[in-house]
Amino acid sequence: MKASTERKIIRWIHLIFSIPIIGLIYGPVGENPHAIDAIQWGIFPILVLSGFWLWLGHFLRKRRGKKSYKKKPAQNNLRATYS
Repeated sequence: MKASTERKIIRWIHLIFSIPIIGLIYGPVGENPHAIDAIQWGIFPILVLSGFWLWLGHFLRKRRGKKSYKKKPAQNNLRATYS
């Protein structure tokens, strides 16, 4: 998967999971204890992790050294140069 596609997916996850928090603050969701627990222990951690991934994902990918995100090294064509 290309880095731009991954970033778009993570961005949409981040936006969609922020909607229940808006409902918790401004809507009637704050009156339901089950909804509050779901937001506190499920949705909010996903939102925080996706935000950190959007913010520092390029740095973590570079540190992890995954091949799919590295540029391919240029091939030396010494035979053509010295022949």
